[in-house]
Amino acid sequence: MAKIKAAVIFGGTSREHKLSLASAAEVIRNIPEDKYEVICIGITRKGRWLYFPGDVEDIPTGEWEQDPDCTSAIISPDPLHRGIILIENGEAVVRKIDVVFPVVMGKHGADGTVQGLLDLSGIPYVGCGVLAAASCMDKSHIHMVMDDYDIDTAEWRIITQREISEIDERCQEIAGELGFPLIVKPAKSGTSAGTGKADDLAQLIAAVKVAFSNDNKVVVEKYVRGRKMEAAVFGYDTPFSTYIGEILDTDRVYDPTEVNQSTGDGLKIPADISDELQASIRETAVKAYKAMGCKGLARLDFFLTDDGRLLLNKIGTSPGLRKNSVFPKLMEHMGISHEDFVDMLLEQAIDNAERTY
Repeated sequence: MAKIKAAVIFGGTSREHKLSLASAAEVIRNIPEDKYEVICIGITRKGRWLYFPGDVEDIPTGEWEQDPDCTSAIISPDPLHRGIILIENGEAVVRKIDVVFPVVMGKHGADGTVQGLLDLSGIPYVGCGVLAAASCMDKSHIHMVMDDYDIDTAEWRIITQREISEIDERCQEIAGELGFPLIVKPAKSGTSAGTGKADDLAQLIAAVKVAFSNDNKVVVEKYVRGRKMEAAVFGYDTPFSTYIGEILDTDRVYDPTEVNQSTGDGLKIPADISDELQASIRETAVKAYKAMGCKGLARLDFFLTDDGRLLLNKIGTSPGLRKNSVFPKLMEHMGISHEDFVDMLLEQAIDNAERTY
């Protein structure tokens, strides 16, 4: 029986480039060799797409780009091709693909752009579709949808690019409505880049200007002090949530460019909370996942305040997939190995596509 041709796309132009490489290498190592033929497609920091036929161990180090056998690769938007076009010796060669596992994070990766290309191609792929990916990347959209579904988030306001000429007045208005301290974030950023905390009006104005250097829309939230709870949600028609974990070292600043650091460091599974609260957070995680139209997988971050309020913080549709990352650790606690998890994602992507296209 012929093997399933699975393409793994990694890299990209965002700040999460190195994290993408490390996660993709872990995914590739755990794709069952007896069932799948793996095709590696890397995206350089400058945005070049390359077919990489070399050793997986060269991916996390970045050495893959220097492989002399790399060649230009293009995912064809024409569903007749249903695969990639390789440029070999000046000639175009079509190579069929059965399923794609995109491990591209941040802008031009987890924001619906790659997913849109794959939708045009007709090739099944792991994870959320265009709308869910784009909406989860935009923090203002998450707030709006959660408001409609009665899922609590931090109090928030938005400042758009059209209001730049009135930043001082808008910041003063927001400060009067929400009070201090406040957290300022670019609306569409997969990392903490451009994020700042403001304890007074001058700091708020300065933080908003920094955030605008990273995006054309800025979200201002009431600062929340609380325990950080983590849920991994998995599936399509009937998604489920893992047991809830807690990140104990909440003061550590996570840097996605540092591959030796992981968001899973200091993760306690299960969180030290009651069974009733465990069940409630898991139910809320699945509800939020469905509300945003997610499929495949997503990591959901919550704050649990001292007075018992649960606030959704963010939804990541392209979570880190290294062994020490939050999502795989939560899945492993459920008894699902990394290899089984990767295989399930690929299988479900193919099954879901057969009902979609």
